[in-house]
Amino acid sequence: MEKSFEPKNFEQRLYQAWEQQGYFQPQPERDATPFCIQLPPPNVTGTLHMGHAFQQTIMDLMIRYRRMQGHATLWQCGTDHAGIATQKIVENQLAAQGTDRKALGREEFLRRVWAWKEESGSTITRQMRRMGASCDWSRERFTMDDGLSAAVQKVFIDWYRAGLIYRGNRLVHWDPALRTAVSDLEVENKEKDGSMWSIHYPLEDGQSGLIVATTRPETLLGDVAVAVNPDDARYQHLIGKTLRLPLTDRLIPVIADDYVDAAFGTGCVKITPAHDFNDFQMGVRHQLTPISIFTLDAKVNENAPEAYRGLDRFEARKRVLADLTAQGLLVETKPHKLMLPISQRSEAITEPMLTDQWFVDLTNKGRSEITEPALDAVRSGAIKFVPENWSTTYTQWLDNIQDWCISRQLWWGHRIPAWYDEQGQIFVGVTEADALAHSSTPPVGSLRQDEDVLDTWFSSALWPFSTLGWPGDGEQTAENADQQWQEFQRFFPSDVLVTGFDIIFFWVARMVMSSLYFVGRNADGSYQPAFQSVEQRIPFRTVYINAIVCDAEGQKMSKTKGNTLDPLDLIDGIELEALLAKSTKSLLIPKDREAVEKRLRRDFPNGIQAVGTDALRFTFAALATHGRTLNFDFKRCEGYKAFCNKLWNAARFVLMNCEDINFSAPPEARFLSTPERWIRSQMNSAIADYSAHVEAFRFDQAASTLYDFTWNEFCDWFLEFAKPALQSQDVAAKTSMQYSLLSTLEALLRALHPIIPFITEEIWQTVAPKLGLSTAQSIAMQRLPTTAEFIIDSAASAEIAWCKEVLLGVRRIRAEMNLPPGKLLPVLFNNGSAADRGFQNEHAKALAFLGRLESQQWLNDGEAAPAAATALVGELQILIPLAGLIDVDAEKTRLVRELGKLQAEIDKCHAKLNNDTFVNGAPAAVVAQERTRLEGFSQKHDGLSAQLAKLS
Repeated sequence: MEKSFEPKNFEQRLYQAWEQQGYFQPQPERDATPFCIQLPPPNVTGTLHMGHAFQQTIMDLMIRYRRMQGHATLWQCGTDHAGIATQKIVENQLAAQGTDRKALGREEFLRRVWAWKEESGSTITRQMRRMGASCDWSRERFTMDDGLSAAVQKVFIDWYRAGLIYRGNRLVHWDPALRTAVSDLEVENKEKDGSMWSIHYPLEDGQSGLIVATTRPETLLGDVAVAVNPDDARYQHLIGKTLRLPLTDRLIPVIADDYVDAAFGTGCVKITPAHDFNDFQMGVRHQLTPISIFTLDAKVNENAPEAYRGLDRFEARKRVLADLTAQGLLVETKPHKLMLPISQRSEAITEPMLTDQWFVDLTNKGRSEITEPALDAVRSGAIKFVPENWSTTYTQWLDNIQDWCISRQLWWGHRIPAWYDEQGQIFVGVTEADALAHSSTPPVGSLRQDEDVLDTWFSSALWPFSTLGWPGDGEQTAENADQQWQEFQRFFPSDVLVTGFDIIFFWVARMVMSSLYFVGRNADGSYQPAFQSVEQRIPFRTVYINAIVCDAEGQKMSKTKGNTLDPLDLIDGIELEALLAKSTKSLLIPKDREAVEKRLRRDFPNGIQAVGTDALRFTFAALATHGRTLNFDFKRCEGYKAFCNKLWNAARFVLMNCEDINFSAPPEARFLSTPERWIRSQMNSAIADYSAHVEAFRFDQAASTLYDFTWNEFCDWFLEFAKPALQSQDVAAKTSMQYSLLSTLEALLRALHPIIPFITEEIWQTVAPKLGLSTAQSIAMQRLPTTAEFIIDSAASAEIAWCKEVLLGVRRIRAEMNLPPGKLLPVLFNNGSAADRGFQNEHAKALAFLGRLESQQWLNDGEAAPAAATALVGELQILIPLAGLIDVDAEKTRLVRELGKLQAEIDKCHAKLNNDTFVNGAPAAVVAQERTRLEGFSQKHDGLSAQLAKLS
């Protein structure tokens, strides 16, 4: 092993070896219990960010853990074609060349997109490898590959023919910059400063009418009614009357609807069904005909008065307000905070737009066939959420679900397999011929295929089963299955889905819907024998909702705030100037750039120092609580780099002390010393706790368990207790200790491997041969340590616990009295029990060696103790005579200080125990604990007081 821990020297080398050797593929033993995780497919346009790195660390930890338990593990990976994002990238490239997709035509444009994907679309998968992700790359899928495309086509066609997909004219979120419908997930509501305008709508006869408040005055051009609450006494006499819509020649009715809040504003609401989701529902209830006033690029169309046609929607707002003012109809303008729907893809304000789109029915026939089964799967416990409270989020959304808009006005994506004849009749099929063959109505004239593509969430909803080869080829029954179908049944359902709470609606629920409907389904709607039960058709058994990564102050990471971090910059390090340039590259406003630079110079005055992948992974594991968010502080990374360094140096110490020895088996006729028995007992407890925490998805506690054992028990204590034996002339004792050091270290490396795979592999390759283990295979292919390998020894644990307390007491005195570390000290023991005397006699040599003790003596009963510095272990006094060693006045000062601290604790205990509310109201165990604390503090106070009296 190298002298210093330098992760850059081995991380990429080890990963390449793992991948080349096929260690990430399911092992061929057919009887091995399968374990499968489906990677949430990152966008092919994406790069690794902190959320990816955290999520993938958790998944890799579980996969490596199960692989080392002997499971046939599959981490199914792949990427999403990211319809909007990918098309936008290529369109921007074309714009820079002075052309656009329409000039190229669909076929040539798609060729350009595929070319870009082949050249630049694997950036994120290369970065995942840097994080140590042990995906089965041989099975990598892409949502536009042939197999997944066939699955998408089949699902669309089957649902259409079952009456569960339809085409309709409905309101959707519309991005006027991209000119496509977008998903709710792709719209972010941001608070902005705006205005509320109050407008007078006169009655038809010109008399006083109603005052309507709105934040979008331009949409009044599309108003079809004004609504009031039916119980609002102010307006009951106007219900059914007709208003004259300002700036137009149209008359609109006053209607009554319970949706209107009489206490909000004036209690009157303008109804524009074509440009507001709530208004659309009200329009349906009252059979109002919507009037769309915007073109697809958000300009006023021919349905508005001529004076406004062709104006951009915000220019139209200015013209409308000016005209209302001129006509005396603008009553009031006041500041108002409002939420604007911003498209994440283009940053344009989206527009509710009435367009022809394709929808999945989830509320009528689809309620019973798609939605309810997905609800029952969670309510029955077939699918469990971790933490459990997220199941409520899931069920509440499905209880109130709307039909799903699945069409997008793009060219990149799965083109909708539908054709139209010259009268608009729809024909759906794999090909034009197949579509006609499945239609009972002949076409009129020639056919044209739908120009739209399917929403990327539609294809990703099939991810759990399409990636495993569904629908496959030929007959797919349990009795007549080919190898691919056997593999499907082996890994479906998957075991755990790891994802964020923000896509429970858009992805998790839709995967459950599609899996329950399609997996194992026959053409007649029945299910194959292997998929009769819900438990056999669910896409995953557990949904682990990971926290969202925030900065150290709990702020959401944002490029505009300058608080984002690139995981690779943490792994490899980056100089300050490069970090500044990278973080401010997209910021155009000078004050924003200045704020970001100020923050970065404060947090990283010397840039980011490389910590390596393992330290970053350990940080993520340690932060993986069940909270909604996690606060990421780079200082934690530095701390876990120190942990890796500690492990590295501990391994070097063990190897240097075992340099000329190799074991093919444990030493014969071996007599284990107390420290050896103790470390085995501690290892048993650590393994048990670690395993329980992983099984409970408490990865933070699992990491903490191994951290504490490694740092405190193994490195700080066991290596120290090993030194006397290593320097002993007793060959048998030395050999036994060498074996214990190597075997404990080797087991510890196996336990740590799922969290920190690189450093554990690098060390294991050197340690394993000394135990007669072949390194032909990676540590990743070894078995996790089990409690059966290490015996609990309570007696040894008690003895070592006593030794540790004694040594800590001596060290505390040495530090407080500023005594040189190498100075030999005489020690007196007083007031100890028979057990204390037995422990001291048994471990006198170890105490002398580790505590640098010159002598150890017991005071006889009644024998006066000399002036001495004192430490207490229970009733046992550890005395270091002061004569010739220390400044007596300094020791008196120390004792006074310690007595003051103890008295403060005693006073707190008395205050609680003298409080009737506490004594009578707190649990009995808590009161008893407080009395025990008081007794302990008082005992220590008495002992130190006596020592101070002697000094005085």
